[in-house]
Amino acid sequence: MTRTASPSPRSTRRRAAGAITDVAGIEVGQFTDTRRPTGCSVVIARDGAVAGVDVRGAAPGTRETDLLEPTHLVDRVHAIVLAGGSAWGLEAATGAVRWLEEQGVGFDVGVGRLPLVPAAVLFDLMVGDATVRPDAPAGYRACELASTNAPAEGNVGAGTGACVGKVFGMQRAMKCGIGTASVTVGGVTVGALIACNAVGDVIDPGTGKVIAGARTRSGKALIDSRRALLRGEAPASVLAGSNTTIGVIATDATITKAQATRLATMAHDGLARTINPVHTMSDGDTLFVLGTGRAGTSPGMLTLGTMAAEATALAVLRATRAAAAITVGKLHLPCASDF
Repeated sequence: MTRTASPSPRSTRRRAAGAITDVAGIEVGQFTDTRRPTGCSVVIARDGAVAGVDVRGAAPGTRETDLLEPTHLVDRVHAIVLAGGSAWGLEAATGAVRWLEEQGVGFDVGVGRLPLVPAAVLFDLMVGDATVRPDAPAGYRACELASTNAPAEGNVGAGTGACVGKVFGMQRAMKCGIGTASVTVGGVTVGALIACNAVGDVIDPGTGKVIAGARTRSGKALIDSRRALLRGEAPASVLAGSNTTIGVIATDATITKAQATRLATMAHDGLARTINPVHTMSDGDTLFVLGTGRAGTSPGMLTLGTMAAEATALAVLRATRAAAAITVGKLHLPCASDF
């Protein structure tokens, strides 16, 4: 029973389409637990970042999202944690807080520095031993490994146990993972890190084709959940909260807390382009936004929102295409490249 934080051979690294770490002031660290397909990812802004959040799924698992309301006092946070393990996985944020405090990072409260670390989790407990989930040491280790390098993608970090296409049951689902991308316009960059564990299918918006999702009963072809549901095929009984796409969008543009919240809302358009159905009663879809302000300027909210949605969509596609098939017990989850 060992743990590893090194990238799994079932993951890939890439830089061609950019990464969230292209945003100045952002670092990413990931922990992958080999005892079960699960893990956590942390996005760090050591100098603090203006933050916002938008929760669109009906079954979220989150920590410290209330403080991100535009009317509330705190306007900066120091990290965001994404984790598997459902609500148990929120404990990973405690480890991130401890590590950041040791680095002298946090909000000055007079008697010390208090790191502010909101978090969101996805439900990956159906894949392997459900008693193994990210904890405080996992979050701490992810922080230790954080860097400005492009993060690994696929079956790593918060995407280790992620899967998609569960409309007709887990036995017909497929493997997904975590992905990253960035878009730069006029010297301003917006990047995204997305862990995709949706109940729905993943669609390439460029072609309109399903690239991963629910399979036919034979398991040899994609069924296209949207069309199947509209034909009247009955979905399987899906446990509430057992799906979720979570992520962080970061920009070096100068933004306010209210603008960060609006960008999180606009970024969900990227999920709507690439996941169908999305924002369901069984999903806890949650997107955070961080603004480091390092660019010292902004192209305006219309352009920033367009960039945020684009980076989010690209990251979902990367999470899907970088994932590798797994077999855990009797459960086999093929990946996009298998089709």
